[in-house]
Amino acid sequence: MKGRTIILDHIQDREAAALMVDGKLDDFLIAGDAPPPGTIYRARADRPVKGQGGMFLSTPDGPAFLRQVKGLAPGEQLLVQVTGYAEPGKAIPVTTKLLFKSRYAIVTPTAPGLNVSRSIRDEDERDRLLEIAHEEMDASDHGLILRSCCAGADAEDIAEDIASMAALATQVLDDPGTGPEMLTEGDTPHALAWRDWTDPAEIVTEPGGFETHSVLDALDQVRGISEPLPGGGHLYIQPTRALVAVDVNTGSDTSLAAGQKANFACAKVLPRALRVRGLGGQITLELAPMPKKDRRGFEASLRAAFKADSEETTLAGWTPLGHFELQRKRGRVPVAEVLK
Repeated sequence: MKGRTIILDHIQDREAAALMVDGKLDDFLIAGDAPPPGTIYRARADRPVKGQGGMFLSTPDGPAFLRQVKGLAPGEQLLVQVTGYAEPGKAIPVTTKLLFKSRYAIVTPTAPGLNVSRSIRDEDERDRLLEIAHEEMDASDHGLILRSCCAGADAEDIAEDIASMAALATQVLDDPGTGPEMLTEGDTPHALAWRDWTDPAEIVTEPGGFETHSVLDALDQVRGISEPLPGGGHLYIQPTRALVAVDVNTGSDTSLAAGQKANFACAKVLPRALRVRGLGGQITLELAPMPKKDRRGFEASLRAAFKADSEETTLAGWTPLGHFELQRKRGRVPVAEVLK
């Protein structure tokens, strides 16, 4: 099946959303048990962590951890936002830099100024969007970023989105309450799909959509460790407690360039393979044998592939043993943890 299809459904009583591109699962979101990224708390500083420059905080959903604290004393109250999913048994990662994010607009209370996504290069369109931004944010001290999907979008829809996020930001920042409390909950999978999957697509909302559009079949592969590569090779992706190990296998290819071909295929496939599995943290690639002169080309291919990915990923580089390491934001629920 050609084209893009967004399917909104439930699986094992959990809300989930799937993006199919040309009949292949390209992205998958599922609700977990932990508070989702974007959740905002009024938290209380609990105790500092010596040597790490961080502070444990108290929230209604358990302990949270805030990095790079300065001048914060135990007992003080502050607003924080969940940035990702914690490993089992660890504190919720949070930040004090709040973002109020929607389909068209991101309101940034700690970063004033009106900005338009750099991917929108048409000057007339940028002027149109800045005019809308000035009209809606004229009386606000908050900052604003207009996202790339604003290009060509209806002015009323953009203005409504800006106004909604600005009002939410003001409501949260002016909240008069005391004590640990959840002030806003992060987006659900269906809301995230509407917010982030903005390219034109067919939308399927009928119950049973995952079965009729082959999402369940695709998830069977996602819950396994094997990911096929073009040319007959495979990736073997195995999460451990410490890291995610990725082994590149050339399969039946016995040519002299088999390792190089499998590794470059890995670079193109890896972002999607990690994305649909919801994997993050430290990732170590055990690549197939290839000449050192090809490493620069492999890095360039890997960097280009992750540039279009939705989760922030840092390419850490090569180890003395010839492995390649990545550090990826834990912005998703690991699918294998919630779908048994």
